[in-house]
Amino acid sequence: MGVKGRVVAFVLRVDPIACDGFGHCHELAPELVEMDEWGYPIISSEPVASIDAAVLKSARLAVRGCPRQALRLERVKES
Repeated sequence: MGVKGRVVAFVLRVDPIACDGFGHCHELAPELVEMDEWGYPIISSEPVASIDAAVLKSARLAVRGCPRQALRLERVKES
């Protein structure tokens, strides 16, 4: 009998090919997204705890608000 892992964190990912550098992600989730000098996102690969509801909400808004659909949330499970 296996035990499934719980979702304990998430990582925001960007598809650099799809991204056109509009900067909406930085506006919607400034705590997760920094911008480079050309307006493209710099996103940490460190997982963010799902317990932080405000950050998770802004990450979801950034994913939905991306005009090129270049962002996605990946769940990190506890093993």
